[in-house]
Amino acid sequence: MTNFQVYKKTLSFSLIGFLVDLLSFIGFFAICAIGFIIADKAFDKGLIGLAIGFFVAIIFSVLVNIFISNVLKAGHIAMITKGVTEDSLPENVLQEGKKTVKARFATITAFFFITKAIKSIFRQIGRLVTKIGNAVGGETGGTIASIINSFVQILLGYLCDCCLGWVFYRKEINAARATCEGAAIFFKHGKTLFKNIIRIFGIGLISLAVIGGAFFGIGYLISSNLLTGPFDTLAKEIAEASVRNELDIPKEFTDPKMLMLIISGVAAIFIWNIIHSVFVRPFILVGVMRNFTASGIKDMPTEAELNELDKKSPRFAKVHANAIE
Repeated sequence: MTNFQVYKKTLSFSLIGFLVDLLSFIGFFAICAIGFIIADKAFDKGLIGLAIGFFVAIIFSVLVNIFISNVLKAGHIAMITKGVTEDSLPENVLQEGKKTVKARFATITAFFFITKAIKSIFRQIGRLVTKIGNAVGGETGGTIASIINSFVQILLGYLCDCCLGWVFYRKEINAARATCEGAAIFFKHGKTLFKNIIRIFGIGLISLAVIGGAFFGIGYLISSNLLTGPFDTLAKEIAEASVRNELDIPKEFTDPKMLMLIISGVAAIFIWNIIHSVFVRPFILVGVMRNFTASGIKDMPTEAELNELDKKSPRFAKVHANAIE
């Protein structure tokens, strides 16, 4: 299967995940509003009702994230992994993804232990880059390393997903051992995997320019033709508030035209981020996953290499110890 075929076949996970997140977002504010309305009407204590509703809404959001969103994401990663390693996918990928997650992780606790371990290991990898930069070049090295680290963190987000994919691929061994192997693959094949930066940032910048640019233009067109009155009023109120409260507000926020540009830009980036996460990022992930798993399959990490990594990451050593037990 080509990358696009795998992407197209598994896109349903992203679409359903977006719908779940949207409904969760709406549900969060709906619960808060219901709490406020009930308490306000019944006891004239709207703020207390809002606070209670906010607390219930947080619990609701956490439960949705644990039992629906995370399972969908894990199922998506499992099916992408299956597609790039086995060159085939079942007809009903949603059902198969759910079944694969349940088969790999007997309990939700086991799933969270592994995903938390993966994230903490790769966070430490990112911090190592900054420490190396500081040691090499002092303050200048630290600045350079920090810039590199910001790029690395984006790549590591993909590599965390790839590590989870490796856990699904190596189903014949325990999940903790597979997690350690996934981290070792990064260290062994870092140069090869860092080539993915070109794909990640190249496609990301193109999507930002095309999608973000389009929505920025649409937003500014609507604002400058249909919403000049509200923007004039808003800019005037900001200017008055600045004088009244002796605030040093940048002049761009008191200029209606600049305010249109700023708000249109923020809205465009927000919309781009949603579209990029749902439609573009999964396509990039397929390519990164293919390179990651191919590197691991070609040169499987050894126990000696895992022991060497114990010295570099305390979190890795802890997970590795669990894998041996």
